[in-house]
Amino acid sequence: MITPETLAEAMKWGAGLALLDVRWRLGGPPGRQDYEASHIPSAVYVDLDTELSDPPGTAGRHPLPDPDRLQEALRRAGVREGAQVVVYDAGDGSVAARAWWLLRWAGCREVAVLDGGFAAWQAAGFPVTDHVHDQEPGDFVVRPGHMPVVDADGAAALAREGVLLDARAPQRYRGETEPIDPKAGHIPGALNAPSNEHVGDGGRWLSSDELDERFESIGVKPDQPVGAYCGSGVTASSVVLALEVAGITTPENPAVLYAGSWSNWCALDREVETG
Repeated sequence: MITPETLAEAMKWGAGLALLDVRWRLGGPPGRQDYEASHIPSAVYVDLDTELSDPPGTAGRHPLPDPDRLQEALRRAGVREGAQVVVYDAGDGSVAARAWWLLRWAGCREVAVLDGGFAAWQAAGFPVTDHVHDQEPGDFVVRPGHMPVVDADGAAALAREGVLLDARAPQRYRGETEPIDPKAGHIPGALNAPSNEHVGDGGRWLSSDELDERFESIGVKPDQPVGAYCGSGVTASSVVLALEVAGITTPENPAVLYAGSWSNWCALDREVETG
C-alpha cells in the first residue's frame, strides 16, 4: 500500500513511476468516463474488462488476460522494467488489487495500491486534471506465473485441506441472493471474508494488526494454506493483498487465487453450499 502523501512526494521526482487508473463499476458506466473527467496527473487509464481480463466465458466473467495483450496494455501505460508502479481505483482498492495482482503475476515486484484510491487523493487536497497526456511507452516484459492460481478442483481441495475465503457480500455467500451468476451460495467449506471490510469508515485500509485480527476471527490460522475467490476473480485479489498486508502471507509465499471464481464454478455446474 502507498498513501496519497507518499505518492505525491514520489511524483515530484518522476524517475520512471507509472501510475495506473483502473476505476470500474459493476454494471457501468465505464470507468474511462470518470478518468476523462478527472484523474491524478500523469495517470493512464487501463480498462478492467478489455485489458486486465480476457473475454467472459466458461473460464469466468473476468478470466486472466492473454499475456501478450496484458504486456501491450502495461507498456502503453508506461510500465518499465524495474520501475515503481502505483495503481488506484475509485476507493476501496478492490479493483486496484486486481491490477496489483496481475502485475505481480507478470513478474513486477515494485507495485503498490493507493490507500483510499482517488477519493483519498482528492480528500488530501492534491491536484487532479482532465488532461490526457501522451505517455512514453514502457518496456516491461510480462513473465506470467509469479503468483499462484488454482482451478475449480484446486479450490475445492483448498476448502477441504486449508482455508478458502469467499470475498463476496454475506448475502451472496449465504445464497440469499445472487444478482449475477446462475447459482446462489458458495463453494462447500469456504469461509466468508467480504472484501469491503478491508477498509475503515474513512475509506483507508485497516492497519496490519486490524487485518490480522479480522482474518483470525474468520478462521485463518498461521502456517495453513490459504486462498481466495469472489464472483469473477477481481475482488478476491483484494483478499490476497489484505492477507499480505496483515503479514499472514508474504511476497515469497502469497495466498492462492481461484481466478475463475464463482462464475467459473457455476459454469462447471459444481456442488454449492448455502447458509
